[in-house]
Amino acid sequence: MVAAHHMLAAKIQITDQFIQDCVVRSIQSVCRTMLHCDAALLAPETNAAPAGSLPLSQIVGSVGFVGGIDGLIYLCLPEEFAKIASGRMLGMSPNEIEMHGHEVIHDAIGEITNMTVGGFKNTLCDFGFPCRLTLPTIVRGHKLTIAAIKSATRHIFHFDCSGHRVVADVQIKLE
Repeated sequence: MVAAHHMLAAKIQITDQFIQDCVVRSIQSVCRTMLHCDAALLAPETNAAPAGSLPLSQIVGSVGFVGGIDGLIYLCLPEEFAKIASGRMLGMSPNEIEMHGHEVIHDAIGEITNMTVGGFKNTLCDFGFPCRLTLPTIVRGHKLTIAAIKSATRHIFHFDCSGHRVVADVQIKLE
């Protein structure tokens, strides 16, 4: 049985559609389970946000994966939604989130990012690309941009989560 699984894995190609399916499944699962909301993938033509429509204040969580395939996934959330998501995940009111400060939001977004990338990584492992996760990193700032990793294939997906735009930036090194 193990040999058959590895034979199947050797035939799997990491296509753009495969990456999209993995990211969508993982984000939707985490949003439903932990944030009690739906995450709808936006059509590609809606991905280019008009100038000035991106939130000024953002929180970006990132987690890498290394092994059979190497890469990094960034989740970019408007600060307002990061507070809402943290409250939903931790069962805390907006006042409690404010009272506890940035640290509780960073912890929650780190865990949300870790769970999302973990789901993505598990699918890669299921198809014969064993890898492990790095620790989450959180960055908070205004007008943040994410640089492309040299020699990586980059995919950017936009989601609507409770009326807020969440962006998943997936960068994978395919050999």
